[in-house]
Amino acid sequence: MTAGTNHNVAIVAIGRNEGERLKLCLRAALGQAQLVVYADSGSTDGSAEFARSLGCQVVELDPSRPFTAARARNEGFARLMELNPKAELVQFLDGDCELEEGWLQTAAVALAERPDVGVVCGRVREIAPEASIYNRLCDLEWRQPPGEIRASGGRFMVRASVYRAVDGFRPDVIAAEDDEFSIRVRRQGWKILLLDSPMARHDAAILSFGAWWRRNRRMGHAYAQVAALHGAGAERYFVRDRRRILIWGLVLPTLALVAAPFTYGLSLLALLCLYGLQMAHIARDCQRRGWTAQEARSYGFFTVIARFPALEGLIAYYWRRLRGRAMTIIEYK
Repeated sequence: MTAGTNHNVAIVAIGRNEGERLKLCLRAALGQAQLVVYADSGSTDGSAEFARSLGCQVVELDPSRPFTAARARNEGFARLMELNPKAELVQFLDGDCELEEGWLQTAAVALAERPDVGVVCGRVREIAPEASIYNRLCDLEWRQPPGEIRASGGRFMVRASVYRAVDGFRPDVIAAEDDEFSIRVRRQGWKILLLDSPMARHDAAILSFGAWWRRNRRMGHAYAQVAALHGAGAERYFVRDRRRILIWGLVLPTLALVAAPFTYGLSLLALLCLYGLQMAHIARDCQRRGWTAQEARSYGFFTVIARFPALEGLIAYYWRRLRGRAMTIIEYK
């Protein structure tokens, strides 16, 4: 069996102003599957027109409702089911990812061999980790040991029956929607498996500190929203992450600043020492996983300072909820 001739495997790709990255994404997808649906969230760079020119089925999301990746995946899946209701397996892709040759077959075989598994994903690597330290950090994030995991990213293969059973994604979750989806998949008794096989090449294209800051602001919003939805469950999902952001991004700096006049600034020095110890702790954990010392130090440093933009995102979520505002997309590119 090859993915390109298997009528039971189809692809849903989503995007918004991905430009050249989307071209790579769709060309690779069309080379491996007979049916590719592209769901576009209000692109102004001609993405939808380009997808049509390649022969993709295109869904353009109604701009009167807030755009989210979750909503795009749902609408792409719905169109796919209209076109091929017999499709048993669906591969989801983001428009900044290029599917690896042979992945569809590998994933389909894994699902056939494991009837207890509802979702499979594989290794993701950055296309240009050398372009910036921020791209390199993303490449490090993708490094996870294979096996059963609690959540996939937004790129995965799922049984169509499982997707329908959990009603797909929650369209109002604007980030970490894949975590929220995975929680509901596992609660229905399905397992999520990370295979030791290449799945996609990702182009983060984070080339500035500002873009990195916005990405982590988005993640803080995600922790707050998903913790609000599922933090009371047995897993206490994202509760510890939310607590870390509050402690390291707000509580400790506030205490140090308040105490500074009475300690002649020593409280600020103590705060810097605490941050340094935390960075060193994270770096040691990374080195135990086989990372180089430089990789580990960089990851430790940026993980700690990321709690400041994450705090901004956390506050943004609660401010939106307090005012009854819609949870709209947070872009960082």
